[in-house]
Amino acid sequence: MSEEDKVRLDKWLWAARFFKTRALAKAAIEGGKVHCRGERCKPSREPKVGDELMVRNGFDERTVVILALSAIRQGAPQAQALYQETAASLACREEAAALRKAGALGVQTDGRPTKKQRRQLHQFHDGAQ
Repeated sequence: MSEEDKVRLDKWLWAARFFKTRALAKAAIEGGKVHCRGERCKPSREPKVGDELMVRNGFDERTVVILALSAIRQGAPQAQALYQETAASLACREEAAALRKAGALGVQTDGRPTKKQRRQLHQFHDGAQ
């Protein structure tokens, strides 16, 4: 393995444009939001071509396979050539996005409660004690 093939995981995630800065990539790895081959890893880990990474970023969880290594941050088309997202991960992300868009995951309200609704809430809370 030559010196050019060695790159830190946090640097690769930054170069592949999963995170805006290396510090954010490092924090995500240390926070357990990045798994390599199904297990937690360290920012200094050296990824290899063919490794499978699970990257959780916001609401999205991506499972990608590393196709190439790079320590240099380039444009988005070059960054997308560094990895390939699995079909199952892509389908799961699209389904979750559709649910979020439909509002199925959150509580829908009509705004602030009216005075009558607030009284009912207070009665409910006082009666629960």
